[in-house]
Amino acid sequence: MSASLSTFTSSSSSAGSATSGAASARPRVAIAGGGVIGLALAWRLAQAGCPVEVFEAGETGQGASRAAAGMLAACAEAEPGEEVLLALNRASQVLWPAFAADLEQAAGSSVDLRTEGTLTIALTADDLARLRHLFALQQSLGLPVEWLTAAQVRRREPYLSPKLAGGILTLEDHQVDNRKVAAALKVAALKAGVNINEHTSVSRVETTGGRVTGLVAGDTLHAADVVVLAAGAWSRGIDIAPAAPLPVRPIKGQMLALRMDPAAPILSHVLWAPGAYLVPRHDGRLIIGATTEEKGFDTDLTAGGQLALLTNAWRALPTLEELTILEQWVGFRPGSRDDAPILGPSDEVDGLIYATGHHRNGILLLPVTTQVIADYVLSGRMADVAAPFGAARFAPRAAAE
Repeated sequence: MSASLSTFTSSSSSAGSATSGAASARPRVAIAGGGVIGLALAWRLAQAGCPVEVFEAGETGQGASRAAAGMLAACAEAEPGEEVLLALNRASQVLWPAFAADLEQAAGSSVDLRTEGTLTIALTADDLARLRHLFALQQSLGLPVEWLTAAQVRRREPYLSPKLAGGILTLEDHQVDNRKVAAALKVAALKAGVNINEHTSVSRVETTGGRVTGLVAGDTLHAADVVVLAAGAWSRGIDIAPAAPLPVRPIKGQMLALRMDPAAPILSHVLWAPGAYLVPRHDGRLIIGATTEEKGFDTDLTAGGQLALLTNAWRALPTLEELTILEQWVGFRPGSRDDAPILGPSDEVDGLIYATGHHRNGILLLPVTTQVIADYVLSGRMADVAAPFGAARFAPRAAAE
């Protein structure tokens, strides 16, 4: 895997350069969405000399960016048939250390990138069979994974259930504190000169003759040469005609946080257990997630959802029953039709660029999304690793339907 996205090959896009006009001019960029994707793009583009405005319906970083767990789990979450997405995930995983270091320097605060790795465990014979199947898949994909016996897992995490049957260690699957990332990105963007408009909903992208002229937020037209749609689960609610609406929908996830003793935590690795994942933080929080519910923008916490998470987490880590519940919340993953992101220029509207639909991988894909979209805005070229994720892949099915 390349150590830098700059080594990726690029291909010219049929949409042409987003920087039409004088070669030396930087485009005015308007970004719809103030989550981590929108903020990171704004930061990098402003660093490159672009005038940038961000528009967020609420407060920046308080949607899916706040609700996430911050796992960088490209290997642990590998699934059959997702080899192309895996390549993108792994490319972003490689970029995370340098991205985190740059962000920390720019913002003057830590984002808590932790590198203990991730454990995926089995508790029953059925769990073990599924885990061996996953391990075989990971090996076939050439991923850096290690099989551990129950005793080997317990040496790493002594508080796990005595019913432990085995596990997989993925040393390159790390974690970051997503809330600290969002806060740092806001600071970095402001320092770079980005104009951030909070509590300002975007209703539509304005076009003339098939080209972007700006976006409408509130009742005001904000002129721009380039509009980036990075509104996550809310992307479909923005009128982008004459482009077709994006197939992005909210996928509800319930989560909660418990309080450990930061000086003596009962878990150190990110843990994937049957039915739940657990993510320990330096400050003692233990994040538990997450349900997957097709319920639109339903914000209700349910007894069933919370019970399932706590029960599955308790089966893996019984000691947590003594911990205090700190917080419970709902987030909305931006799911596309194929659960992969939508990246790159619109084929229907010149100057309209997509950076949405990241589903459960928004934090993981943050560096690679930022790099490829910023590169496209500045040069009109898309990195090959992101080329399969254009919105055009949905067009044939949409036409048939």
